Amino acid sequence: MTSPTATLLISCPDQRGLVAKFANFIYSNGGNIIHADQHTDFAAGLFLTRIEWQLDGFNLPREFIAPAFNAIAQPLGAKWEIRFSDTVPRIAIWVSRQDHCLFDLIWRQRAKEFIAEIPLIISNHSNLKVVADQFNIDFQHIAINKDNKSEQETQQLELLRQYKIDLVVLAKYMQIVSADFISQFPQIINIHHSFLPAFIGANPYHRAFERGVKIIGATAHYATADLDAGPIIEQDVVRVSHRDEVDDLVRKGKDLERIVLARAVRSHLQNRVLVYGNRTVVFE
Repeated sequence: MTSPTATLLISCPDQRGLVAKFANFIYSNGGNIIHADQHTDFAAGLFLTRIEWQLDGFNLPREFIAPAFNAIAQPLGAKWEIRFSDTVPRIAIWVSRQDHCLFDLIWRQRAKEFIAEIPLIISNHSNLKVVADQFNIDFQHIAINKDNKSEQETQQLELLRQYKIDLVVLAKYMQIVSADFISQFPQIINIHHSFLPAFIGANPYHRAFERGVKIIGATAHYATADLDAGPIIEQDVVRVSHRDEVDDLVRKGKDLERIVLARAVRSHLQNRVLVYGNRTVVFE
């Protein structure tokens, strides 16, 4: 679609008339809704919705949409955010030594599977600089240990500000991001090498092999102060058998990690993920 759109992501205490109120805001200002989806979490008492409409012919200038909608949302106790389709997000990819997710994200971005810029790669090792050079992406090597972590994270935050980064993707970045860092920059997606919450921690494929599992998985989630416990965006599994060795599990696991991470990043960039509490709704 070439016509720019606006998308509202809204979570609100459930009550009657919400769909009509939100739709009427767009209709009364001359908007044409092209996608609308909703979900009610009855246990939480929440109504959650995603509404996308065309900006061509919409009566309100972009800078007035947010304050105008807030006048409706505030009395309803709604939490909301607005995104515009022609605003191109800027991604920083963080890596360590493994390159499979890095290559996959770059390829998908170059193939326009999702619309974003990737101006920066950050790593705690120098191994993958050759990949950054190959694709003409700036590479920053920031070695981290327990003694310099605070100082180095300050440098990482400054780089995110300098490059105007909107989203960090931890593409097999084998370092724990501190709670203080996340509080200052919460837009972080991580790929975990397991179907959470099973086999949390190191060497998941060796542990899975020892247990004789019949499926292995991968999980993409938002990073939070609680390690590997953030809101889950995407998961998938693949079957394995008694004939598979550890190397087979690693290979199949890497394939899953690529796919699951790409799906999560795409959903985030298309403004399809609504976080509430420690859960997500991912609208189709």
